Amino acid sequence: MKLLVTGANGLLGQKLIRLSESLQKISFVATGKGLNRNPPGRYEYRQLDVTSKDEVSRVLKETNPDVVINCAAMTDVDQCETHQEACWVQNVIAVEYLIASCNDIKAFLIQLSTDFIFDGLAGPYDELAVANPLSYYGQSKLASEDLVKASPIKSAIARTVLVYGVAHDISKVNIILWVKNSLEKGEKIQVINDQWRTPTLAEDLAAGCMAIAQKTAEGIFNLSGKDLLTPHEMALKTAQFFNLDASLIEEVDGSVFTQPAQRPARTGLILDKAITELDYNPHSFDESMVFLQKQLLFRYF
Repeated sequence: MKLLVTGANGLLGQKLIRLSESLQKISFVATGKGLNRNPPGRYEYRQLDVTSKDEVSRVLKETNPDVVINCAAMTDVDQCETHQEACWVQNVIAVEYLIASCNDIKAFLIQLSTDFIFDGLAGPYDELAVANPLSYYGQSKLASEDLVKASPIKSAIARTVLVYGVAHDISKVNIILWVKNSLEKGEKIQVINDQWRTPTLAEDLAAGCMAIAQKTAEGIFNLSGKDLLTPHEMALKTAQFFNLDASLIEEVDGSVFTQPAQRPARTGLILDKAITELDYNPHSFDESMVFLQKQLLFRYF
């Protein structure tokens, strides 16, 4: 099987490359906007701007993958709210281009989506729950889901929540590393206690996406962590595990922050379908702390 991943310089993209190295029956094409930021490996790297229709068509035709995993997206929720046109181009128009090219080459498409398509009034959610996004980011990701569902191609949608982990070279800092790095510097941080999520270890999400790819399993799949936690609870667990000063963590509610985009209060995803159909088995949050510590200690990303 030949697998092509967009957004390969991001956290999930890097984990998919790492995972593919151990799978001999998979040839891997990593694509990203700009130069490759991954360590050398058994894969091909191609530059690809998914917002360019011509580039998408050319690269997919030249590489001719069996499966495409679209990890490329604009995911900064507030930036999406204030730069709506750019958000729509990246998160919706680009998906139109990928669908068209996948249709041309008969490739299976896996589209990444988010818990932010929900309003947070009834979480955790299963795959059949009714979406009602509160933010423009959520609207754009729901629109991309609708495009995939309405398309003639074989496809899957993988929904996830608050992905965290460490990677070789990445520009964004996720919540766990932010808490760890801040406390190590002795900085006081404010962390909210009135939002609930099922945070997702990047390796678990990569394994779930790879299972979908290998099975070409169609439909919607929830791929997140198994523990429902507030960011404040995540921060306290991080401080405890890494033996850092938890007194630097101030517990606050969301009203303390002025943010352009509204956040859902209680999301989280129900994983029963993925566990049954994909043998999905994510780490607990506590287990993931052990996993991350080993990676940071041995630089094994």
